[in-house]
Amino acid sequence: MTKITFVQPDGARIETEGQPGSTVMETAIMNGVPGIVAECGGACTCATCHVYVDAAWTDTVGGPSMMEEDMLDFAFDVKAASRLSCQIKVKDELDGLVVHVPGRQG
Repeated sequence: MTKITFVQPDGARIETEGQPGSTVMETAIMNGVPGIVAECGGACTCATCHVYVDAAWTDTVGGPSMMEEDMLDFAFDVKAASRLSCQIKVKDELDGLVVHVPGRQG
């Protein structure tokens, strides 16, 4: 299992374990992480699973695809570290990943 920490807007940390091959969004939903709405269920057709990848992890996670960038246009307060968690695949290299949940979803 891959450890993923979701940092809430108030600083509270929710530590989870994700199954390799799933997504960060699926991990959040399975663990009841507040703030990850995932209205489209992971189809990359909304922006309600928006997260900020922690600076220490941006290179490992990588950047968004063109389709994901288009969907991020619908998110609030998009930053350079913004990603849709439905597009981040859980893999062994992401063990210890930290993402920040925005205060508001698209």
